[in-house]
Amino acid sequence: MKKINLQNKFNKFNDHWSPKVIEEMNDYQFKLVKIKNDFTWHKHDDTDETFFVIEGKIGIEFEDETIELSAGEMIVIPKGKKHKPFAEDEAKIMLIEPKGVINTGDAFNKFTADNDQWI
Repeated sequence: MKKINLQNKFNKFNDHWSPKVIEEMNDYQFKLVKIKNDFTWHKHDDTDETFFVIEGKIGIEFEDETIELSAGEMIVIPKGKKHKPFAEDEAKIMLIEPKGVINTGDAFNKFTADNDQWI
């Protein structure tokens, strides 16, 4: 058991779209990520994915709608649902997902980050 200060963890990196693991619970990881501009369309076939906005505003585009989230808001995206996150200005978010989830899901491109990067 250890206390984790999210802002201290965010201060340890500057890159965008590259999730950093801060803790694990059972088979799940808590990841912090800074995002800005557009990400890539993708889906996760085997798991739901939680986005929790810590600071800023983000949007998540789906094939049939766009949902905007502000600090303090979260959304669970069902497995298999195609989506594309974005943020006009830098936003800080937490992802909650099982170990081993690739950030770009079924898409492999310039946004695909190394997995299990701990800070």
